Amino acid sequence: DKFKEGKNKKACKNCNTRKCVLEAMRWGNLVVSEQSWEDKGLYIDRFDVDIFAMGEEWHEKLAFLKEKFPELKIMYFSRGKHSSSQIKKDLKYSFKEE
Repeated sequence: DKFKEGKNKKACKNCNTRKCVLEAMRWGNLVVSEQSWEDKGLYIDRFDVDIFAMGEEWHEKLAFLKEKFPELKIMYFSRGKHSSSQIKKDLKYSFKEE
């Protein structure tokens, strides 16, 4: 959550709750709480990561990972047509007391 705050963003759920949700999905065997963008390579190396998943908008910014870790499978997922930030703003506005 400190990482998100450093980007002036606030999550709807705390870090531990989000981590538990991802672990329950069983899509992977490890969920790493990120501390900084610069440490992605460190996490991949330290935890012997085989598959790395991220939103498609980061494709160009994370291209260096494929160069540094040629065997790493990087999966980019579409975030959809709607901005989660805008959805949160709309929900907050919808539930404002008059």
